[in-house]
Amino acid sequence: MKKSPLQEKYETSVRSALQKRFDIKNVMKIPRLSKIVISMGLAEASKDKQLIEHCVEALTLLSGQKAMTTRSKKAISNFKLREGQVIGAKVTLRGHRMYDFMYRFTNICAPRIPDFRGMKRKADGRGSYSLGLKDQLIFPEIDLDKLKFTQGMNITFATTAMTDEECLELLTLMGLPLKHKK
Repeated sequence: MKKSPLQEKYETSVRSALQKRFDIKNVMKIPRLSKIVISMGLAEASKDKQLIEHCVEALTLLSGQKAMTTRSKKAISNFKLREGQVIGAKVTLRGHRMYDFMYRFTNICAPRIPDFRGMKRKADGRGSYSLGLKDQLIFPEIDLDKLKFTQGMNITFATTAMTDEECLELLTLMGLPLKHKK
């Protein structure tokens, strides 16, 4: 199988730049992208089965992999939530699909965000970076004519980095448009 352009970029230039920047002796400790998780919370859609199917279909379309639904673990009466009720959808991308999605996101989708000046430089403290989108309209795979309602989503880039600095440097070198340091 042919490698993604982003995967080739990582292997040819990003890996060596990270090794030099953080003075890493063991090549197995060089940070790399391990997975991308795209998830949607379906609060208002949880009442309508067709809207749930529509969201799962949209997530499948933009990720290139079948999305799965997530269900509630316990009942919470204040939220009108029953145990086992569908409350979201998610897809975990690894390997070739992960690099393809990140390449499309950084080069095609992120520039389509209105008033975009870069993503926040705030990681989770354990080597992963998450961002939220208000709607799925920035993805060219989504047909606006068939769209019933807009739905936000979270995208998490999980890396093998040990610190936030390593994580943010890896994602910056791979093309994720982060805001500049102040």
